[in-house]
Amino acid sequence: MQFLRGLALTWVSWGWLGCASGPSPVSEPATYGVQEGRVWVSGPWKAVAPSRDADDVIDQLCPAIMRLPRAQNGDHGQEYCGVIYTLEDGTYYASHPSPLGDTRVGRVSSEKNCYVPRVVRDVRGQTVPIGDYHSHPWAPSPMTTSRRDRVAATQIYSIRIQFDKACHLQKLIPYMNEARPGELYERRGKSWKLIGLIRPENKANGAITRVDD
Repeated sequence: MQFLRGLALTWVSWGWLGCASGPSPVSEPATYGVQEGRVWVSGPWKAVAPSRDADDVIDQLCPAIMRLPRAQNGDHGQEYCGVIYTLEDGTYYASHPSPLGDTRVGRVSSEKNCYVPRVVRDVRGQTVPIGDYHSHPWAPSPMTTSRRDRVAATQIYSIRIQFDKACHLQKLIPYMNEARPGELYERRGKSWKLIGLIRPENKANGAITRVDD
């Protein structure tokens, strides 16, 4: 019920399933919404070129998101959430982003939020989500200082991508159903550097063990 009340407030704030800049023209199809209590997004997002390398898609996300309304406005900014997925065709795609979140929080930067989409709609076929992505409208904003983005209760997919307005990218591989540590990486150039581990006994609370360079 708390989730649905938050969504109701979001609809009032943003307009009924409108885009981040206001209600969409009637002729434009919705790119995100809510059905049966779950946020959905459509895909593919044309702002991000598909690729057979997931990292190529990930590298395009921040520049594309930062062109959206209020994506860089800090305390007055907007967080966006989306999904990286495949159609089981060997190619990776990015969904449209969603601004839907709980409007009862977010008065300061550290409280910004958006709901991770649970469903991706692509008219071309059955979608297979592999990861979620979300932005922060301020910087710096590493995942190492954002425990709520690391706790087990918020892990839905195999990977989580987070970036701030400076396009500092980090990737969490939670390994939720495996008896191995979760792994936190930082994007450095065209490679990923392991910077932290979440031991199996710490997955519930997201406590991280730093990995030295």
